[in-house]
Amino acid sequence: MREFENPDHWDTAARHYEKSAHPFTARYAEAALARVPLTSEARVLDVAAGTGALALAAARTGAQVLATDFSPGMVTRIAAARLPNVEARVMDGQKLDLPDAGFDAVFSIFGVIMFPDWRKGLAEMARVTRPGGYGVVATWQSRGAATFLLLTQIRQTLFPDLQSVAMPEAVQALNDPKDFAQELIDAGYRDPQIDQVIYEYELEVTTLNEPDTLFGMSPDWTSLSDQEKAAVVAEVRRIAADRAVLPIPSTALIGVARR
Repeated sequence: MREFENPDHWDTAARHYEKSAHPFTARYAEAALARVPLTSEARVLDVAAGTGALALAAARTGAQVLATDFSPGMVTRIAAARLPNVEARVMDGQKLDLPDAGFDAVFSIFGVIMFPDWRKGLAEMARVTRPGGYGVVATWQSRGAATFLLLTQIRQTLFPDLQSVAMPEAVQALNDPKDFAQELIDAGYRDPQIDQVIYEYELEVTTLNEPDTLFGMSPDWTSLSDQEKAAVVAEVRRIAADRAVLPIPSTALIGVARR
């Protein structure tokens, strides 16, 4: 089992994720929501919800939201928001314990792409989407985004002989919009629309004083020695030069399809 496929990894990472990743992924969640008309009557499912960037944003529309994740630590953080129209449950997105056609819109923002059987995850999303409803999936292009992307680039520069952790298969498989569209069709959706969305992650250089907060979710970081970690931090400071904030352009694809 790869580290990102282990719920214990995400339980441990939840605190870092909520602080450093959630505010950034929330921008893509908002972009995904803008592509789907939701009303207060809508039933929304967020698959592999993380700390709830999509679920909490969807709740502001008044919709009834169910957020699921295989990590109890992530689910606990969603539940802590105590929103009356958000339910959070521990659940495997590859085998949703939910009836067919129960949701008007089903989202997975950088979630289903992490599954060992991501095609099964897509098919499960389609299964629980009502006819005429929407399925929305966000995936990264390249080798991830934000600090993951920066760390990969720096490792290749400083430690070219160190092998990086392999990206999830789906990131490569869905990297081309045509392939992405076809996978949504194969899963049971129709009329897919794939859009490229780019935001800049703003890395505050002062946070390098606690680098685990920035990089602690990545196996590419936790596998480094203390000396190697120190070299990475020094390289980020060198790249940032005199800037207080280092922008990291991060590219995603958002796929929207009908059931």
